[in-house]
Parts: sequence; structure tokens; C-alpha cells
Amino acid sequence: MVPDYYSNKCPAVVHDGRVGVTYVFGFFLVLLLVASSAAILLTVPAHNIASALRSVLPFSLIFAGAALTLIGRAGLGIPLGIFGLTLWRRGRSVSSMGSSGATPKSTVRSAMFEMELDHETGDMDGMILTGEREGQRLSSLEPTELLELLSQTGQDAESAALLEAYLDRRVPGWRDDAQPNSDSGHAGSPSSGPMTKEEAYQILGLSPGASANDVRQAHRRLMKRIHPDSGGSTFLASKINEAKDILLN
Repeated sequence: MVPDYYSNKCPAVVHDGRVGVTYVFGFFLVLLLVASSAAILLTVPAHNIASALRSVLPFSLIFAGAALTLIGRAGLGIPLGIFGLTLWRRGRSVSSMGSSGATPKSTVRSAMFEMELDHETGDMDGMILTGEREGQRLSSLEPTELLELLSQTGQDAESAALLEAYLDRRVPGWRDDAQPNSDSGHAGSPSSGPMTKEEAYQILGLSPGASANDVRQAHRRLMKRIHPDSGGSTFLASKINEAKDILLN
């Protein structure tokens, strides 16, 4: 006969001679959690590990807290789970605030082109909107084809300026080989019309309703990429400045 002392102290292990099921379940739950976390970390690129940790850590803490609670360590498991839940809620709050912040790319449109600027790399690419090459990406064309396309912009100053900005980045010496009348004179031409707020948000890569601080940060980030003093485009710099002024005023 088992003494009452041991029956009261270890009911999950001794009672009816059964092994504590909750201990086994908790062990495998923690093991699964560790294996899943390791697999995620091994498959995530190095530059995204910090972001992955911010996403995985709250759930890891919540599951670990639940496992500890199930195996009778509620004093440690409950606070750990609450801490994980707090991190998760804070992450959701920051994410919802960031939904009005900068997106990976800015978009500038003209009659002939829809140009995209990558915020992180500064790379540009565009879609042709009209003409024989409608629907093609600028990156799919050869430099000679791009120069031919530039000659077709005619009096469309904005389209010419956008294509020139793209050529400046992709073919830095293109102006030396271009015809004398194919210089950057288009860049100073007047705009086809006033910029709307929607266009201003797209140029800065922001969602509608972005805060003034978001606007200033996006402006600074983009100007570092395309400022004329850094070999960027005067036309794009003027567009970015105009977008900032419209949204802040």
C-alpha cells in the first residue's frame, strides 16, 4: 500500500501506477516548438532574421508558457505566456501604425510610363503605358531601344524626364552617345498638371493618411537615393519635394 504522503505529493505519477501524461505532452510540445523555431531561423535570410524573431518570439513565449502550465509550472508558465501575449499585442499595434507608413516602392506616372523606385536599393524600373511597346518593362529593352523610345516622347516633357532618369541609372554614359537634341532639356519643362494628394502619396511610397513624420522620413530617405548632388535625377527630386509640400501643407 502506498503511503498517503506520496499519494498527495505526486498524484500524477503514482496514482493508479500511471505515468504523468501531462509531463509527456508538455515535453513533446516544447520539443516541437524548439524544432519549429530552429527550422524557421535556418530558412530565413540573414537580413530578415531580426524581423522573423519579432514575429516568432511572442508565439514561442505563449506556447512555452502554456506547456509549463500544463506540466504544473504555472508560477513560471503564466507570467511567460502573459509576456508573450503582451509582445504580440505590441507588435500588432506597431504593424497597424506602420500600415500608413512607407511601402517598399514609390511610383511616378506620366502619360507614357509608370516608373517605380525601390526605397532600399534605389533601383528603378518602369512599365510602358502607350505605343507599340505598351505593357513592356523598361528593363527588358536594350539601351538602343530605350534611346529610340526617348525620341518618341516628343513634347511629353514628363515622360521624357522619367525615361532620362531611368537611363541615367541604367546607362550612365548614354548622354555622350545620344543625339545633340536629346539632352536633359525636358527636365525643366512645366508639368502637365497639378499633383494630386493621391499622386503625392504614391511618389513618396506612402499609404493615404500617413502622418507628417512619415512624410518627412520618406522624403529624407528618397532624397538620399535620387538627389542630383549624388548623381540622381533633378526631375524626380523636384517631384519628391512637391509631394512632400502637398502632403505637409
